[in-house]
Amino acid sequence: MEGLKCFFKKETVFCISFILALASALIVRPDLAYLAYPDYRTLALLFCLMIIVAGFQSLGVFSILGQTLLKRAGSMRKLSATMVILCFFCSMIITNDVTLITFVPFTILVYHMIGKEERVLKLVVLETIAANLGSMATPIGNPQNLYLYSASGITLGQFAWAVLPYAGLALVMLLAAVFAEKNEPILEEVDAGGQADIHKVLPETVPFLALLLLCLLVVFRVFSYGPVLLCVAAVILIVNRKLFGSVDYFLLLTFVCFFIFIGNVKRIPEVSSLLVSAIQGKELWAGILASQVISNVPAAILLAGFTEDFSVLLTAVNLGGLGTLVASLASLISFKFFAKEYPGRKGAFMKVFTVWNLLFLLILAAAAMMLE
Repeated sequence: MEGLKCFFKKETVFCISFILALASALIVRPDLAYLAYPDYRTLALLFCLMIIVAGFQSLGVFSILGQTLLKRAGSMRKLSATMVILCFFCSMIITNDVTLITFVPFTILVYHMIGKEERVLKLVVLETIAANLGSMATPIGNPQNLYLYSASGITLGQFAWAVLPYAGLALVMLLAAVFAEKNEPILEEVDAGGQADIHKVLPETVPFLALLLLCLLVVFRVFSYGPVLLCVAAVILIVNRKLFGSVDYFLLLTFVCFFIFIGNVKRIPEVSSLLVSAIQGKELWAGILASQVISNVPAAILLAGFTEDFSVLLTAVNLGGLGTLVASLASLISFKFFAKEYPGRKGAFMKVFTVWNLLFLLILAAAAMMLE
């Protein structure tokens, strides 16, 4: 029983999606139509991107990048700006959760070494916002973008209009928050450990770079996902088969469960028509509010089944990643790292996190209302 409680706590979103899928299957009995529910292209791309990013991470590429840039920081303000910018732009390629897994512990370590731990809390919160909002700028930055871009058929231009104005405004706001801080010189040399050279690991990154390029060509609908999925699996099997264990299979299963739930709900006319009428024309606020409760990835999958305005929904679920701690599950990563290092400051983290997230959400939502 204790094991089940721990599992539910760790994989809450998957458990909820499984319960919803199971409940809907009691109403709409399983049949061959179930096979048409999942978006197999999205699932294949998610799997491939997760395993490729895990490959880069295993080589220490992101840590090397961070250390190289941090060595050039000469002041606290420049150091904070560097960390925020790293999170913002790295999340566009390696996703928001991997960015935070990489750079939040790195930040805590660096600020401990230079004796400026009082600055860590605000910086970790700004890094979290940077990763969540930077990831919105590309189709592969986060799972909701990948799904909506893949499933909706919107053009790259429509995608850019739905996300880039807000990503740009978010970057300006983040830099303003950083440069508003008091500036101080760094008295200790920044060295987070590890003397690895990017030139030494560069040859080992070639297979992963090639696979990433193939995935991008699938994202932009140049190649079919099937052959690329087989190619990725084959290369990983040869290069480093341990990477198969780095994939978040529960995230993939969460997608499958939500696909089943939504597919079944669509086959219940009364419920389907009710949801369509409740969501259409109100996608912005439906996406933002739903994300606050169930997080933005499930919100994207759920609401996409009942609207045709995917551009607004794309904006909504990305902005919806701001707000509560569960609005974007990537935010929980920052909280866990911070709470582990400073267990007595969990309440302080929640307060600072909520204030800054609501500030960004209010400004960006107001901009969305004007632009939409």
